[in-house]
Amino acid sequence: MDPTPKRQRILSGVQPSGKLHLGNYFGAIKQHIELQDQADCYYFIANYHAQTTMRDLAEKMSVDQNRKLKAADLLRQHTLDVALDYLALGLDPEKAVFYRQSDVPEVAELTWILSTVTNMGLLERAVSYKEKVEKGIEASVGLFTYPVLMAADILIVRSNVVPVGKDQVQHLEMTADIAGKFNRAFGKDIFPIPTYRLDKESKVPGTDGQKMSKSYGNTIDIFAEGKPLEKTVMSIKTDSTPMGQPLNPEPCNVFALYCLFATPAEKDELAAAYKAGTIGFGGAKKLLKEKIDAYFGPFRAKRKELAARPDTVEDIMREGARKARIETQRTMEKVYRATGLR
Repeated sequence: MDPTPKRQRILSGVQPSGKLHLGNYFGAIKQHIELQDQADCYYFIANYHAQTTMRDLAEKMSVDQNRKLKAADLLRQHTLDVALDYLALGLDPEKAVFYRQSDVPEVAELTWILSTVTNMGLLERAVSYKEKVEKGIEASVGLFTYPVLMAADILIVRSNVVPVGKDQVQHLEMTADIAGKFNRAFGKDIFPIPTYRLDKESKVPGTDGQKMSKSYGNTIDIFAEGKPLEKTVMSIKTDSTPMGQPLNPEPCNVFALYCLFATPAEKDELAAAYKAGTIGFGGAKKLLKEKIDAYFGPFRAKRKELAARPDTVEDIMREGARKARIETQRTMEKVYRATGLR
């Protein structure tokens, strides 16, 4: 029997590692929201994965804020924040299955079973692991076996396609290797071999011109508003061309960010003003802030409404986990029979 679902099944997870920013939105979240109308989508908050770095993050934030932060409290808050963000931005729990990773215990169970067919050499080649250790993150067993947990996330719901950024392609290739090894080891086609879909390459520069990333500290938060948003936008790095002189829109970070929100006519109008010298960087930054406010304003209102009803959000997450477990338990029954655990 072909284990592949009749309708294309898509899965994606997001780590609750901090506030989501414009790079997250235009690079991934926007596409995830659109996909819920096109496929059978499973989206989860990867709080198991976050445990590999949450203690380090809590220590860093404790120093930055000069107050003691507990990793457990931080994980709970960040997990709620991701749930609020996705729901406010348009994820519909009636269209997509949305759940917390830790609410689906079959994921951890499958991780162990998959680890018994995963070669050490495969994990030792993981570029992400090496990079994190080089940055000073503790080389824990959890960090080392991260790709096996990721494989379990993907395979437990027998997903076909996983949207990822370029930095996660290797993990998807490892997942395909693990799934193939399991199927061959037990003589059963339990798992479809998943493929990756690259998230849309949106050029989202940070405030310093590098790729927008929390690790660079150059982000513009999706739900920032008022003075904090104004301060961040006004801090965007530009060159020293004085007011009244022609500006080149092509290398300008402010112009690139404005283009994410603007219509083609608005882009042309601002580019012409740049070249004519009739607008300076300060004026362009004000236009950018107006665009951000106009675009995310309705989402902000929805988020505040949801934040005032945490019990409703919790009910949504629990219902998502219930739906997810219908599939994960079906998968585990196949695994049990194939491996002799039942």
